[in-house]
This record gives sequence, C-alpha cells and structure tokens, in this order.
Amino acid sequence: MGGYGVHDVSKMLGLSASQVRSYVRAGFLRPARGPRGALRFSFQDLVVLRTAQGLVAARIPPRRVRRALRRLREQLPQGLPLTGVHIAAEGDRIVVRDGGARWQPESGQVLFDFGVAEIVEKAAPFVAGLQPAGARSLDADDWYEWGCDLEETTPDQAREAYRRALELDPRHAGALVNLGRLLHAAGAPGVAEAHYRTALDVHPDDETAAFNLGVVLEDLGRPEEAVAAYEHATRLDPSCADAHYNVALLYERTGQTAAAVRHFKAYRKLTGAR
Repeated sequence: MGGYGVHDVSKMLGLSASQVRSYVRAGFLRPARGPRGALRFSFQDLVVLRTAQGLVAARIPPRRVRRALRRLREQLPQGLPLTGVHIAAEGDRIVVRDGGARWQPESGQVLFDFGVAEIVEKAAPFVAGLQPAGARSLDADDWYEWGCDLEETTPDQAREAYRRALELDPRHAGALVNLGRLLHAAGAPGVAEAHYRTALDVHPDDETAAFNLGVVLEDLGRPEEAVAAYEHATRLDPSCADAHYNVALLYERTGQTAAAVRHFKAYRKLTGAR
C-alpha cells in the first residue's frame, strides 16, 4: 500500500509521532490503514497537517486548531476535502474562505467583508458611552450583542462591551462566558475562571461555561478540578466531543485507564474517529 507512515510524516514536517497521532485522534484526518493497521497518510493529509502547523505557528493553541479542523470537516459538503478551501489565521481567529464565503469553523459564524474601520467607526460611540442624541439607552443584551460583533475586529472593545453588559446585569451568562474567554486568551486565566464559575452559579446547566472552565483549569495546572468540570460538561451535553476527548487525556495521564477508555469511546462514537 502506498502513502507515508507516521515516521515519514514526522521527519518531513518536523512533528513528533505523538503529535501526528493526536491530529488523527482529533478526527479531521482519516488516513488509511496498512495490512497490520499501520497509519498511511496521503499527500492531501500532509497538506492538511502543514496547514495545522501554520495555524499553531500563528499562535493559535493546538487544541483549538484540532477542534476547528474537525468541525470544518463536518461543515464541508460530503466529498470536499479540507484542501478544497483556504484556511488561515486572522489575529486569534481561524477563518475559512471558499470563493466569496468566509466563516469561522469553530462557531460556524459567517463573516462579512465589511471594512474594519467602518465597523469600529459605527460601534465606537456606543462602546465609549457616546450614544447619539435621542438614542435609547442600551440594556445588557444590547451591550452583549455589541460585544459579539466587536470580537472580530477589536477584542479590547468587545471586552469593554461585555463589562458594560455585566454592570447592568451581573447575572448575564452570555457576557460572563464570552468575557471569560477573551480574558483567558489575553493571559488572565484566573479572572476567566471567576467569570466561568459565576456563569455556572447563575446557570448550572451552561455546558459552554463548564467546558471553558475545564480548559482554563487545565491551563492553570489543576487537572483534578479540570476533570470535574469536563465531567460536568459531558453530563450536561453528552454530545460534547471536545469534553470527552479532553477529560480522556487527563484520565490517561493519571493512569485511570477505564475512565479514559470510556471517554475515548464516546469521543470516537461522536466523531467517527478511529
């Protein structure tokens, strides 16, 4: 059988064998199997792995790269390979372009090619508190929506918009979760943790807050608490493949084989990964 083995791919792309296999486990690569079950990668697989490397080099966390590429594979029409679209980092976002269409695979959000200056110009008066004469006062939901719009262009102003929303409604779960995510990305995981915990106090069934809490606790070096958060996320949403995968890795690292196998099995069932 033709193709490249794990050792070949590692040597050509400068990846470790474990990194190569982690991308396979993520579900966006589906290499063939040799007679004894050995992985065999096609040239297209190499191109996709090179794309993943480029995203990581652009300072996108590897976990996000794996998740985004797996979701992108699910979003593309059946039969269209990942190499059939253009994938690139724009700031801290992963953006896909196919002809005139642009979208974020992580959220599925379609992006419009408005000029950055135009968006900022329209949004800045609201963020700065300089609302036009006669305009109605913005409520917490308004500030939250502005924050969502501003994340694409000016995350600093998006954070301010979410803070305004929380000044008006300290229990606004959407603003708590989104602000926590932006603060985590900006290098303030401890503050992000507090926002996620508050969101869960307000809405204990918020799967996104539970999953994000697991991620931030893992980054803070508190794996036992991260496991509890991921387990909570999987109870709230058994279809959350990322939570199953992340908690499986943590169980595997601590030698809890049975729990790791259970979650890897759930992950493979949800994603079709081998």
